[in-house]
Amino acid sequence: MPFTFLHAADLHLDTPFADVSGFPEHVGDALREASLQAWTALVDEASRRRVGFVVLAGDIYDGAVRGLRAQRAFLEGVSRLADEGIRTLLVHGNHDPVAEGWTAVRAFPDLVTTFPAHGVATEAFEVGDEQVFVHGTSYAVAATSENLAQRYPVASGGGFHVGLLHANVGGASTGHADYSPCTLDDLRRTGYQYWALGHVHGRRVLCDGEPWVVYPGNLQGRSTKPTEQGAKGAVVVAVDNGVATEPELVALDRVRFVDLDLSIAPYSELGSLLDQLEALADPHAHQGRSLVVRANLTGAGPLHEQLLAPARRAEVLDELRRRGSERHPFVWWQSVAWRTRATVEVVDLHQRDDFAADLLRTCEAADARARGSWNEALPADLLRELGDLLPDGSDDTIWAAAQAAAFEAISGAGT
Repeated sequence: MPFTFLHAADLHLDTPFADVSGFPEHVGDALREASLQAWTALVDEASRRRVGFVVLAGDIYDGAVRGLRAQRAFLEGVSRLADEGIRTLLVHGNHDPVAEGWTAVRAFPDLVTTFPAHGVATEAFEVGDEQVFVHGTSYAVAATSENLAQRYPVASGGGFHVGLLHANVGGASTGHADYSPCTLDDLRRTGYQYWALGHVHGRRVLCDGEPWVVYPGNLQGRSTKPTEQGAKGAVVVAVDNGVATEPELVALDRVRFVDLDLSIAPYSELGSLLDQLEALADPHAHQGRSLVVRANLTGAGPLHEQLLAPARRAEVLDELRRRGSERHPFVWWQSVAWRTRATVEVVDLHQRDDFAADLLRTCEAADARARGSWNEALPADLLRELGDLLPDGSDDTIWAAAQAAAFEAISGAGT
């Protein structure tokens, strides 16, 4: 009989947000409650879907000092799941290792399994008529450098096998600390159908079947870092005849971090620019979540000169914050980065007698062949680095963009 299960990790319950400041009281209250509300949303989702079980891959808490609010909320959530017959299985990670934490919870319900440190344990149970085996181990201490994946036993017999592990698969490429480092081959050798991972806050599918190897990302974004941005939550996995289908991302976050890019080129009036920024930061375009936004303004246009003064730029941020904090769901504008420039008129450069004018004449004299060979003069590794930064289009398009940027940089038109 088909069944589903829910996989989440890195809850970091009741921990403060980073890189967010200056907000009014009601925004602060929402930020403070966000991780706990996301946990409640997870429990609601598991209950609504009648999942067979829930696996939590570490960092339930953010540190050894586990707040009473976080512990109470977690106990209430797993107790509610247990009352509905839904099993919860969890491991502890580098933020909440077994030996370094304390607990105000005397006992969890029978349907809650916390895997111990210093060895891999296996929990066997049935979901409908399907035999399920979940294998897991917790961190004893935060700085766990051992490859814990090598401890996991090879699957034997039938049934659906899940490996539950807080680890860094793939090393430095994850951008996270190298705790319990391992490789995909370490995981594949076990013969499990699904590896439920934690530790990396960005959602990643490292292997799409035979086995599935999945980081669901963290439950609630906590800062403006790239791995903390966008939709956050858990994944739901459907299993039929021992075969798992592609995990479905279920957004459970309450507050979402977003970076927005906008060119000032089309706008001659500040009001129009503000309206467009507000439209881009509409919570309804982000699944109705409250937003913490960083705006990046680029391009050349008449507004550049109007907004050169720091005081004017501060007024823009204040106005965005005033408007956004009055919305429900709220929008908190954390910052506006000004990377704009003035428009350089070529006709003005022709009339000058300086290096900028000399550069213009040299560019105009370059033949088409020279314009098309610009990439031959650059090292291959630099070309790769520039890949996403170059404008789309022909060599002439790239040439024109580079020419304009050079003129603005040396002619005194930039900021």
